[in-house]
Amino acid sequence: MEKAVRIASGFASGMRTGDTCGAVAGAIMVLGLRYGSEDCVTAAGRAVVYGKVEEFTRRFRERNGFLLCRDLLGLDTSTPEGLTKAKELNLFRTRCPALVADAASILEEMIKEEG
Repeated sequence: MEKAVRIASGFASGMRTGDTCGAVAGAIMVLGLRYGSEDCVTAAGRAVVYGKVEEFTRRFRERNGFLLCRDLLGLDTSTPEGLTKAKELNLFRTRCPALVADAASILEEMIKEEG
């Protein structure tokens, strides 16, 4: 678990750009590990994992409205002002853990649905 936390540590704040939520990026890595193919250079080799990524992002967006950190938090953490405000509002300790939990829940649901 410690290694996974270290690997994902750069994902926070949409990779510090306010773009794709780190919880979403981490979930996509999990999908790649589970469904990715050694044959990722062909369309057929990518089809399964792309389908799973599309399904995950659809569900995440349905539950949370957005995929981008700046939209999910309501401010742009790529700016000094936005980052300061996010810290003042304690969003990294309140909102972000809920998004991580939601991403994990969606992954769990998708895996259970396989049977």
